[in-house]
Amino acid sequence: ASCVQHRLVVRDASSLHIRQLYTCLDQIQYLEWSSDSLFILCAMYKRGIVQVWSLEQPDWHCKIDEGSAGLVASCWSPDGRHILNTTEFHLRITVWSLCTKSVSYIKYPKACQQGVAFTKDGRYVAVAERRDCKDFISIFVCSNWQLLRHFETETQDLFGIEWAPNGCVLAAWDTCLEYKVLLYSLDGRLLSSYRAYEWPLGVKSIAWSPSSQFLAIGSFDEKVRILNHVTWKKITELDHPATISSKKTIVYKEVEKSPTVDTERLSFPPTRALASSLFSTQSKYDISQVPVSLQYIKPVADRANPKVGVGMLAFSADNCFLATKNDNIPNAVWIWDIRKLKLSVVLEQLCTIQYFQWDPCQPRLAVCTGTSRVYLWSPAGCVVVQVPGEGDFQIMSLSWHSSGDSMLLLSKDHFCVCYLETEEV
Repeated sequence: ASCVQHRLVVRDASSLHIRQLYTCLDQIQYLEWSSDSLFILCAMYKRGIVQVWSLEQPDWHCKIDEGSAGLVASCWSPDGRHILNTTEFHLRITVWSLCTKSVSYIKYPKACQQGVAFTKDGRYVAVAERRDCKDFISIFVCSNWQLLRHFETETQDLFGIEWAPNGCVLAAWDTCLEYKVLLYSLDGRLLSSYRAYEWPLGVKSIAWSPSSQFLAIGSFDEKVRILNHVTWKKITELDHPATISSKKTIVYKEVEKSPTVDTERLSFPPTRALASSLFSTQSKYDISQVPVSLQYIKPVADRANPKVGVGMLAFSADNCFLATKNDNIPNAVWIWDIRKLKLSVVLEQLCTIQYFQWDPCQPRLAVCTGTSRVYLWSPAGCVVVQVPGEGDFQIMSLSWHSSGDSMLLLSKDHFCVCYLETEEV
C-alpha cells in the first residue's frame, strides 16, 4: 500500500498491479496494515482522524474522530481488530474495537521514544507512564484490556521499553544522561539492573536476539555490550575502532569506476535510459588488505544529539550475526559473528549508511546509503545492485518481504520493489 496526498493505492506485491484505490478525507500522514492484511489504517494527524479500509469488502469503511483531543500517533493491536490512538500532549491512549465498537482508555502515557510495546504473541502490551514526576509501567491483557500489573520503575527519565521475543522479559532503559537498563518479568519483578558506567552519555540503542538469549546495548562510548539471559551479566564488549588490524576480519571496500564507452562507434544516438546506464559510474566491492583505516568523524561536542556512538544494531534471523553502525564512522557496517563473539566483516561504503535490515528468513543483510544502489551481504560474499530507471533514485530506507524473496526500496517521493531470484529459478 502507498499513499499519494489523500489517495490510498493498494497494489499486488508480485506484479504491482493496482488492486484497490481509496480516497481519504485529507492528506494521509501514516498508514499501517493489520496483522492479517485484511484492513489498512490511515491516520490524518492534522485533523485528528483515522480511517480504516477493508480489502475483502471495499464498500465497508470506518472513521474514528478524536475530536478536540487531537491525535499524535495511531497503531494496530496484534489481533488486527483494535486501534490504539494517542491524543495530543499524551493525555491518554484510546483503544477502539472494530468488532464491538467499544472504547477503552489508558491514562498518563509517557511521551518517549518507545512507550508502547506488544509481546510477539500479541497477548500483552506494556505502556510507559508518567505520574507525579515518576515513571511507571502498566501491563495490560490485550484480549480484554484489563490491567495485569502496574509498577514504578527505577529510572530518572524512562526513554523506551521493549519485550524479549519470547514475551517473558521486558527491557526498560533510561535517558541518555543516565546509563541504566532494567529487566522486568511479566509480573513486574525487577530481575536485573545493568549499568556500564556513570557520568558520560549512556544508552543509544537496544536490540534483542530472536532467540531472546542475548540483549545487545549500543552506547555513546562507541561500544556494544551483550548481556546473557541466564544471569543478565555482560558476556562481551564489542569495540568499533577506526583501524581494523585483525587478519581474521574481511573488509569489503566499495569502489566506483567510470565505464569507458566509445561513443563514435555507436551507429545511433543512445536513448536516455541507455545513456544513463552507459555513462553512469558503476560500483563494486574490493577486499582491502589489513590494516585498514576507516573514515572517522570527530563529533561536535557542544551540540545536541552528537553524531557519536552505536546508533543502529540488529540481529540476523538465525541469531548467528549482529550488524552495527558506529555514528563516528558513518560509512561502515560492522558484522559480528555471535557464535565466536568476534568481528567477522566490515563493509566500507562511499556514502553514509542510511539504513540496514536483515532478511527475515536467512542471514542476508541489505544496506542503503542514499544512492541508487542497494548492497547485499551474506556469508558467501557481497554484491552491489544498481536500481535501473531514469533520474536519481536515492534509497533512504528499505523493507524486506516476510518471505525474503523481495524488498521494498524507498526514496523521498518514490518506491520500487526489488525481486530476488530463488535457487529453483
